[in-house]
Amino acid sequence: MSLSTARDPDSVSDNALAGKQLFGHPRGLMTLFFTEMWERFTYYGMRALLVLFLADAVNGGFGLDDRTATAIYGLYISASYILALPGGWIADRLIGARRAVFHGGILIAIGNLLLAIGSTTATFYGGLIVIVCGVGLLKPNISAMVADLYPEGGGRRDAGFTIFYMGINVGAFLGPLLTGWLAVKFGWRPAFAAGGILMAAGVVQFHLFQKHLGHAGMHTSSAQAEGAATNQRNGWLTVAALVGGIALAYGLCVSGIVQINPLVLARLTGFILASIAIVYFAYMLFFASLTSIERRRMVVILFLFIGCALFWAGFEQTGASLNLFAERYVDRTLEMFNFDIPAAWFQSLNAVFILIFAAPVSMIWVALAKRNLDPSAPAKFGLALILLGVGFLFMVMAANVVAAGGKAAPSLLALTYLLHTYGELCLSPVGLSYVTKLAPARYVSQMMGVWFLATSVGNLSAGLLAGMFEADNVGAMPGQYMQFVYFIVGAGIVLLLLSKPVKKLMGGVH
Repeated sequence: MSLSTARDPDSVSDNALAGKQLFGHPRGLMTLFFTEMWERFTYYGMRALLVLFLADAVNGGFGLDDRTATAIYGLYISASYILALPGGWIADRLIGARRAVFHGGILIAIGNLLLAIGSTTATFYGGLIVIVCGVGLLKPNISAMVADLYPEGGGRRDAGFTIFYMGINVGAFLGPLLTGWLAVKFGWRPAFAAGGILMAAGVVQFHLFQKHLGHAGMHTSSAQAEGAATNQRNGWLTVAALVGGIALAYGLCVSGIVQINPLVLARLTGFILASIAIVYFAYMLFFASLTSIERRRMVVILFLFIGCALFWAGFEQTGASLNLFAERYVDRTLEMFNFDIPAAWFQSLNAVFILIFAAPVSMIWVALAKRNLDPSAPAKFGLALILLGVGFLFMVMAANVVAAGGKAAPSLLALTYLLHTYGELCLSPVGLSYVTKLAPARYVSQMMGVWFLATSVGNLSAGLLAGMFEADNVGAMPGQYMQFVYFIVGAGIVLLLLSKPVKKLMGGVH
């Protein structure tokens, strides 16, 4: 199973090297840059509003209790990652990455517009389902197309991905700002509509300027395979069964034949995902006929999997408990300008910090590597968890202010996000890279899926953990955030202490 199209240099655009260039890069990179920017604008803009809308009982939201609202949030962001697996498979086997990106963008736009007109829960939740299906198609495949533009590989491809990564963060920065302001000024529906309209603009831009992509994203691995027609037919039957299953389950829920409790569903989904991970690693370690070196490296991947899931379970409090905290308990008034900062605006801080600190942090790693002091991947994972946990200390301070009857300073929330961003920069850029390096060659594509699974487990856990905070029990919040500090920092220290013996299992992989 693959998350991207195969990258055969012969099938990739000749103009990637010889055609029109823009600042030394293929012009198609800008097409993908803006498509991804608007997709991330839409995703992070809606993500910043989701919990606030679901919990709002005054201004047209659904008025759900916090535990239910955050469980739905966890299910949503978890599904966005886990559906990248079938999205990559569909592109690889059936339609190619380019068509997957195009149709994924259309689904995202439609889904957001359904949120905007979703006066009923059926329409709104249907919109969420359509969005995650669109993200599953677009997200893994647009990155594959960036790689297709650079068949020669090397530093030029790395630079191209750096530019592309900037587009992700520009979108993540702008999304919460615009949608948060629209939600406060005009209501929830116009805010959701903005995401749909701008994603539609991104799709139009992609369609008009795809000529600069050459043949990038047009290849499917089954096109020249023996029995291609049969493979295509079976593939489409599988897709039809998957879509039909989703539609049937949704119809049963909407009709009331099946009653769904989001909290129970989130817990059940978490159990299923964790069970899949346990069964998979047990199979790989004991029944996959791995060599001794491959088996040791698989233990390292398991180590990274656990670290990844733990990290995102804490980090994704950003859109859940921390989002609600900003809405209810942070002093957001700028008296000089007579302006209240929308709570959703705090969601842009991570993107700002990434844009500011990504390059300096990478330079630090390079400088340490020159002195043979660069931490190993397991050590960076431990450090990421420690930074994440220390970030929650500022939430303990903020919660103490609230428990005493005051409003927390916005700087405390900003410092939490800053430490969490430092942790992300230690973990996220190195995680998938090392997983693919450590995986047996015949299982590399599966390992990409494992990484998405770890992220999905962490995201789902984030929604469930956020449910521990109760709006009518602010006195308990300092202790609850302190539990995050103890557990996450403790886990980070354990990972850091184990990093040396784990590094020995890597078998020379650097």
